[in-house]
Amino acid sequence: MEACFFDTLKAQPFWVIVLFTLGSLSLLKFSFVFLKWVWINFLRPGKNLKKYGSWGLVTGPTDGIGKGFAFQLARKGLNLVLVGRNPDKLKDVSDSILAKYAKIQIKTVVVDFTGDLDEGVKKIKETIEGLDVGVLINNVGISYPYARYFHEVDEELLMNLIKVNVEGTTKVTQAVLPGMVKRKKGAIVNIGSGAAIVIPSDPLYAVYAATKAYIDQFSRCLYVEYKNIGIDVQCQVPLYVATKMASIKRSSFFVPSTDGYARAAMQWIGYEPRCTPYWPHSILWGLAYSLPESVVDAWRLRFCLGIRKRGQLKDSRKKE
Repeated sequence: MEACFFDTLKAQPFWVIVLFTLGSLSLLKFSFVFLKWVWINFLRPGKNLKKYGSWGLVTGPTDGIGKGFAFQLARKGLNLVLVGRNPDKLKDVSDSILAKYAKIQIKTVVVDFTGDLDEGVKKIKETIEGLDVGVLINNVGISYPYARYFHEVDEELLMNLIKVNVEGTTKVTQAVLPGMVKRKKGAIVNIGSGAAIVIPSDPLYAVYAATKAYIDQFSRCLYVEYKNIGIDVQCQVPLYVATKMASIKRSSFFVPSTDGYARAAMQWIGYEPRCTPYWPHSILWGLAYSLPESVVDAWRLRFCLGIRKRGQLKDSRKKE
């Protein structure tokens, strides 16, 4: 039967043989990509994070994705340094974690990333001195209250976006990294955004998207700089997650809860320099890449204009 097939193929015109060859190579490539995707998302085991060190540091741990990470790191047996601006919320999340994972230790550091950041970083350095901090989760970040044109972004919001999203992540990394270099091991996870990477533009969220593009490039550069000495740097790229910042209350198949996202994210730490850990998000990423950029741009603009309209209506009601 095989001989018959090849005899039939040989009898075909040259252009048919060329098309068949190209089609076969395309099918082989797709099969390889699909099997790799299945392996990475469903079969590949997560790394033993305790090999990086016995402590993990999480910024922005009192809500959202950061809180999910804090619980997941505790579940893995890591002691925690939690960095946030609200001491009451830090105590609440610490108590909740200790109630579930009593064997770990937790230290808290109060830092307002919109305030005196140098003083905050100084407190972080003092707290982690002598600690084997092996995992750093740079989660802290802010976005717009709602979508708006760039000329509508006030000075305070503009400065806070840059200070928290760019300067905060950069300086916390600078504070923690020397200890990792000294020990020649560590894992750094910087939380990026699909707004900067998955879609070609994020109109009406220009500054937020730009700060997350910085996080992506910053992470990639550090990954290349430090991978040869045992430090794994990664930018995780979530799409929508059910958080207060995203103004989404309920999770769904394509919008995970913070715990659901964090569970998926833990499996990726220490691997690729850029990833989207929640596998349904990778489907949306592939869909976005398959469409012309102009189509995605037009859809995103309409979507964000709707957010802007609802936000303005809410503001007007508050003033009344």
